[in-house]
Amino acid sequence: MTLPLPRAAHPLACLALALAAAFAAVPARAADEAPRSERLQVTDPYLEMRTGPGRGYPIHHVAARSEWVEISLRYTDWYKVRTESGKEGWVHRRQLVTTLTEAGVSRSFRDIAFDDYLQRRVEFGAGWGHFKQEPMLKFWVGYKLSESIGIEGTVGQVQGVFSGTSFWHVNLQLEPFSDQRISPFFAAGVGNFRNIPNTSLVAAIPTDAKLANASVGVRYYLTERFVLRADYSIYTAFLNDTRSAEYRALTGGLSFFF
Repeated sequence: MTLPLPRAAHPLACLALALAAAFAAVPARAADEAPRSERLQVTDPYLEMRTGPGRGYPIHHVAARSEWVEISLRYTDWYKVRTESGKEGWVHRRQLVTTLTEAGVSRSFRDIAFDDYLQRRVEFGAGWGHFKQEPMLKFWVGYKLSESIGIEGTVGQVQGVFSGTSFWHVNLQLEPFSDQRISPFFAAGVGNFRNIPNTSLVAAIPTDAKLANASVGVRYYLTERFVLRADYSIYTAFLNDTRSAEYRALTGGLSFFF
């Protein structure tokens, strides 16, 4: 693989600015309306109702056993309910799985395996693709810092006709719809790029440069602990103070999480 000529413009900088603007413009996720209003009867000793959809919000009311509550909204694993006395609050899904419907049966809230996927913290994966039209193999490991933000490290290897390339980078990743089975994500980060030409080439010089990248991709929860993933990335290697080279890569792969 031969290094391309310097580019007059630096498109990655424009893309990074646009990506940052997109991150800032993503609004807080609105609660999803429940499919229909339904009443559930509390069967546990009590049901803790919080002021917001998260464990960081305080408990402001407790619904007692045999009391009826009505679901009005949903946000990921949190449901907004209203008691017969008019008290409203947010309840986690785990507290609702033991409630009974008006027909006297339990209501299924979500597939347990999918719930494990939503609560994942660590993800390992491998993918195959093309880096500037040449075959590439890469591996990644990610860690979720919150529901929508994570950090991911990647190493890759490209075997070209005229040279071999290896790289690594660490990315900050944003996944605004992380509670969905199909979930797009955006990422940007920095790393290192190393290109070693074939010894048969005349006057070929190895390259060791700093690397920046921006990516857009999508995850699809497959089954059990497996996730399909595809991403498109723009890499920029800073060859020296005045010269840089841009590469584009498309990758598909499989991840395992726990």
